Amino acid sequence: MAEEVKEQKPESTPKPSTEEAPSKDATTWGMLCHLIALAGFIIPFGNVIGPLIIWLIKKDEFPFVEDQGKESLNFQISMTIYIIVSIILMVIVIGVLLLIALAIFEVIMIIIATVKANSGEKYRYPLSIKFIK
Repeated sequence: MAEEVKEQKPESTPKPSTEEAPSKDATTWGMLCHLIALAGFIIPFGNVIGPLIIWLIKKDEFPFVEDQGKESLNFQISMTIYIIVSIILMVIVIGVLLLIALAIFEVIMIIIATVKANSGEKYRYPLSIKFIK
């Protein structure tokens, strides 16, 4: 009888994560980078100014805030451009529908990003143009 030789695969050990979990302070500031963008519904350009201020103050202190602040800024700048285009398109009726859809989309994405950042996860917005790298 011939014995079948079973191939033994080397056991793979999980790679240690090079990034450690962000601290509670870092997740709080990262969450605020996203949440403060809702100020844009009250203050003109508050959606860009709020995350910009938090990012500039805390980016050197917390790497998580640097990452999430850039992500929030890129998304808010992108949304501002999309909103300006939809206002221009209000001349033809589609701009009104587009503006409503963008406002709903922006609120939902901000809420999702806020929850993810609060739990320490790095969130990436869809439809975001990378202005700040």
